[in-house]
Amino acid sequence: MIRPIVKMPVLLSTPSVDATPLDAAVGQDLLDTLAAHAHECVGLAANMIGVRKRIIVAACAGGAVLMYNPEIIEASGEYQTEESCLSLEGVRPCARYKRIKVAYLDASFAPREKSFSGFEAQIVQHEIDHCNGVVI
Repeated sequence: MIRPIVKMPVLLSTPSVDATPLDAAVGQDLLDTLAAHAHECVGLAANMIGVRKRIIVAACAGGAVLMYNPEIIEASGEYQTEESCLSLEGVRPCARYKRIKVAYLDASFAPREKSFSGFEAQIVQHEIDHCNGVVI
């Protein structure tokens, strides 16, 4: 189901709680909502659709990656950049890493680790920030 995008910074700045298998429908809603906004968006976090759970999707080569309870476990190559967000107006400066490794649960809630680099790493970091209540 395509969900409306939350645009209230006060709601976006509240850290999310861990997802469970009972939240699988939220993951599908994120995938559907990302597909509907593909012309203007490359990633979403559950709080952006009004659900305070640690769930993200990121548009990557080969298709959207869905992650439950993602955590960055390695990072290298810090740099400064600017980002925009579907939930907010304008562009803001931020620090990111060129390469990251993320531990997460996949769509079946099986544990996984995946490395990201470049723009894909930037997307994943932005969405994990959302889970942590960090508003860029």
